[in-house]
Order: sequence, then structure tokens, then C-alpha cells
Amino acid sequence: MLNDTLSLALYDKYIAPTQRRRSSYIGIEIELPVVNLSGEPVDEKAVIEIADSFREHFAFSVQGRDDDGNVNSMSDLVSGDNLSFDCSYSNLELSLGKGDDLFEIYERFKKYYVYLQDKLLSAGYTLTGMGINPHYNINHNKPVPNERYRMLYHYLHSYHKYEGRAQHIFHNRPDFGTFTSASQVQLDVYYDELIDTINYFGALEPYKALLFANSYLPEFPELLCARNMLWERSMQGYNPHNVGMFSHRLGGVDELIEYIKSQSVYCTMREGRYIDFRPVSVREFFTLDKVSGEYFDGGAYREVDFSPESGDLEYLRTFKFEDLTFRGTIEYRSACTQPISDVMTVSAFHTGLAGRLSELGELLDSDKVIYSHGYNATELQSMLSARELPQFIDRRELSSQLIRILDIAASGLKDRAKGEERLLTPLYDRAQRLSSPARKMVEGIESGRNITEFIKEYSKL
Repeated sequence: MLNDTLSLALYDKYIAPTQRRRSSYIGIEIELPVVNLSGEPVDEKAVIEIADSFREHFAFSVQGRDDDGNVNSMSDLVSGDNLSFDCSYSNLELSLGKGDDLFEIYERFKKYYVYLQDKLLSAGYTLTGMGINPHYNINHNKPVPNERYRMLYHYLHSYHKYEGRAQHIFHNRPDFGTFTSASQVQLDVYYDELIDTINYFGALEPYKALLFANSYLPEFPELLCARNMLWERSMQGYNPHNVGMFSHRLGGVDELIEYIKSQSVYCTMREGRYIDFRPVSVREFFTLDKVSGEYFDGGAYREVDFSPESGDLEYLRTFKFEDLTFRGTIEYRSACTQPISDVMTVSAFHTGLAGRLSELGELLDSDKVIYSHGYNATELQSMLSARELPQFIDRRELSSQLIRILDIAASGLKDRAKGEERLLTPLYDRAQRLSSPARKMVEGIESGRNITEFIKEYSKL
């Protein structure tokens, strides 16, 4: 694929949708750890049976089955709501079909959550609001047996081949996808605000790390938000342009397209089977005559050579904190799943700030609280994901800045005249105390509380 042809293809896929006139909607995805309250591993059969009961009760249509015939994805064809399992049967995902009222979306979530909790608790299980499954070292952590997750599991475990060649040191939990949970929101973005949206929300990431941290992993005790690190120091981050933050502010759409060219492809499909291979930048991939990879033939992995095709662009899968999609939306991916009582805070926060983008930009452009000490946004995001806050940041000024950010978000929500600003209330308390769900849990455990108490507390509506 010639460079100018590639640029046009990327423009058509990612940029052109932002220029279309359309109504603004909100899409929300909430991944929820499944926990066996007996302290034993999750029994996949029990969870599958409950999902089947859910499907029958709400008359959801089958969208996907695993290789054993079990339904692992189901949807309501009217609302677009979907229940699926993300990577493993111990990570249940509720995707709420697009809407324009956060309370209306929340009511649908509550309806599904109450039903699932009733069934799960009766079987000795619970869903909970944490970014890492608290039983991650107890569960089997095996992928849903289908083409996509089998490929992903195999790809992530291939990191031993690349040690010393990647730009980071790999962690030793390539199974992390089976036990990490996120709260993601997709918002429509329009061409005139596209670059500012990516730049300003990128600059906001250090503050978000402090507010929404909820993925404590004892193997990395210095972090309150380990989930992002797990992505970045895995094969997903072999090319750092595929994950995390943009390393600098983008200067325009042309620069964004060039950045996308620098991102890597690591999988594609041929004849209904996934092939994974060493990550290759989009720019390089389409100049190759041949790519060598591996696929699963039903019994074992086999090596295969294939020639790149233009359709392989559909398999460019990135995990940026601000990820531009082919739908004309930006998917905000950096927030951990929150305690269920605060489950709408992530979507409310982003929705409100997106409505006051210029005001957010003015605040961040003049920020002296964290951006006056010689560190860039990526470095600060890492620092504010840690348990110990940097000594060079004044705590009172940090708290005040967080409150100013929340006030901008609240103003954006008030403009919508739906009362949605009430959903931000828990975040004001966090900002005042410079706390987060992970900090509360870690400090509680250190003072004598049991992890099970937090599993139950974070599961309550």
C-alpha cells in the first residue's frame, strides 16, 4: 500500500467520521470482576449458567458463542445493551447502548446488575467494583475459548521472544487481561475539536490517575493504579505508541495520521483464523511482501507466512488512553472499574469536561500545580498512579486544582440540564482528601480490615 494511499485509508477510517453531522451520544462499557466468595476459583460453568438465565430473562439475542457452544455475548436489539465476557469468564462486561442521558443509561445498568447479583449471590458469587479481580491469584485466569481471546492470550505470552528487544522490561503477568477491569466511555468527537480533545484529555491523565485509581496489585505495592502498567509493560506495549499516552501534544490531523502509521499491527485473520505475529508498524507492514506468524489449527500452533492486504488495517487494535475509533468517537480507556455505588462517575466526569473543552484547556495550559516541575504528562501520570505522591507537589494546591477540574465538569453537565452533575459528588470527596478507592482499600487492609469486606463494600449499589 503506497504511503499516500495509506494516508487516505487512515483518513477515511478515523478522521472522516468526525466530520459527519450526527447527534451526540454516550456509550459506556463497565467490566466487572466475578468473585467466588468461598475463596475458591470461579467455576466457569456456574457463571455461564447465570449468563444464560440473564439472556432468557431479558430476552437478549445471542451474539457470540465460544468453541464449546456456550453463549459469551448477548444483546438487546432495541437498546444495544450487551452482556459479554472480556477475556475470561471471571470478568463480566456490561456495555450500555448509546444514549444521551446518563441517568437513563444508569437505570438500565442497575436493572441488569441487580438481576445478576441476585443470581450470583445465591450461588456464592458476587460482582464487585474493582480494577483488578481481588482473587486474581486464585482464579484459573484462562481465556474464553474462542478465536480472538485464544490469539490474544497466546500473543501476550510470547513476550519471552522479545525480551531485550522491547522498549521496556516485561512484567511476568501476561495473563493480566483475564483479571483487569476497566470503566470506559465513548463520546462523539467532531473534527474541529478532535486534536484539542486528545491533547487536553491527555494532559488531564495525571489528575485522573489520582481520582480513579482502583487497581492495587500486591506484586507492585508502590502502585495504586497498576492496571495501566500491566498493559504498558506487556506485548501490548511492545510498541509504546499502541498504549498509554501520546508522548507530546499533537499539532494537527496530519500529525495524528502520521502517529497512527507509527502504531503496530500484531494480528489479522485468514480463512476464519487469527494469526498473531511480531508487532510491525502500520507504515512498515504494508510495504512487506511477506509476514511470518502463528495460528491455532484446533490442536496446536502452526507457523504460517502471509502477504499483507488492505483489509488488515481493520485489525489495528490500539489501547491509547484517548483512543480514536472508526465510529467518530474517542474511547476513554484509562479509568479502572469503580465501586458500584460510584459506577457512573467516570462517564459523568468525561461527559461534563467534553462539554467545556476550552475551559478545561485554559486551566491545563496555565497549570502550575503539577506542570511546573520539569516533568511531562506521561511521567506525571506514572507518579500520580503511585501510592506515595511526589514531594514537589503541594497537597493543598493539588486538592484545589482537582476541585477546579470537577467544577468545570459539573458546569458541563449543568449545561445539559439533566441533573447529571450529582453523579460527580463522590469525586469531590476524593479530591478533598486526595484519596481513591484503591488508597481507601489499602489503608483499610493495613488497619486490620479483610479484603472480603472491600469486595462486598465495593459491590453495593
